[in-house]
Amino acid sequence: MQHDVIVIGGSYAGMAAALQLLRARRRVLVIDAGQRRNRFAARSHGFLGQDGADPGEIARTARAQLQAYPALDWVEGTASAATGAKDGFSVTLADGAGHAGRRILLATGVSDQLPPVAGLAERWGRTVFHCPYCHGYELDRGRIGVIATGPMSVHQAKLLPEWGEVTFFTNEALTLEPLDRQDLARRQVTIEEAPIARISGGADVVMRDGRELAFAGLFTASRCVPASPLAAEMGCEMMETPMGIQVQTSSAKETSIPGVYACGDAARVPHSVSLAVGDGAWAGAQLHRSLVWPDD
Repeated sequence: MQHDVIVIGGSYAGMAAALQLLRARRRVLVIDAGQRRNRFAARSHGFLGQDGADPGEIARTARAQLQAYPALDWVEGTASAATGAKDGFSVTLADGAGHAGRRILLATGVSDQLPPVAGLAERWGRTVFHCPYCHGYELDRGRIGVIATGPMSVHQAKLLPEWGEVTFFTNEALTLEPLDRQDLARRQVTIEEAPIARISGGADVVMRDGRELAFAGLFTASRCVPASPLAAEMGCEMMETPMGIQVQTSSAKETSIPGVYACGDAARVPHSVSLAVGDGAWAGAQLHRSLVWPDD
C-alpha cells in the first residue's frame, strides 16, 4: 500500500499533522518510536485546555482520537532509512519492514544535550527544567537556580526573576560581559562563579568548595539536536539556532528535499507542547495542499 503521507514521529506535532490529513480523507501512516521528549515530566503546563494534565495522557487521548479515523495506520517502531523522491518515497524500519508514501513528514522531536553536572540528568523534567512558561509558576516564587551552558543562559537568567529569586551559576561555561553583569544586578540576580560539584536532594546545588545551596527548582539551557539522524542522512539542509540544530524548512514546512516536510521541535524554536501542536497542524494542512496542487 502507498500512503499519501508517512509521518515519522507520533508525538504532539506528528499527531496534529496527521489529524489534518485524516480529516481530509488522506491515507496516513504514523511511525512512532514511543520516546516523547517530555516523558520525564509529570504535568504539562501552558497548553490551553490541558493545563496541568499528565503529558502521557494527552498523548494517549490524541492517539485514540486519531485511531477513530479508518484511514490511519500506526506502526510502533523506529524509521532507520528513507529513500526515493516526491510521490515515490520508501521508508524502512529497524526491523526491516518497508512502507511506501507520496510524502514524508519528519516529526521526530529533539534530544536534549545537558551540561555534564552530576545528578542533573536524573532530575531533568522533574526539578530541572528549560522552559519557565512550562514550569516556573509551580515553583511558587521560590528560589531558582540557573546553570549556565552558554550565551543563551544569560537570557534565561535575565528572564527568570519573573518567577522567583534567581542565582545564576556560570559554572565555567561562560565569561560574563560587563553590561550583562550590570543588567543581571539590576534584576537582582545573584551571580555565583564558583564551579558546581553535583546536584543533590530535590534541587540542591553542591559547590566544589563544599557549600550547599537549596532551590525550589533549577533551569538550564540544553542544546537540542534532532532525536533521529534521518533528516541529515536524507540530505535535508540543517540550520544552527541559539538552541541547537534543527531541520531547515520553508514557510510551508517543506525541507530542502521536495516532498519531505518537517515540523515540531526538530524544525522550529522555541519549544513547547502548544507550539509543537500548532506547527504540526500547519504542516498537515500544507502537506494536503501539496497533494491537491502538486505542481505549485
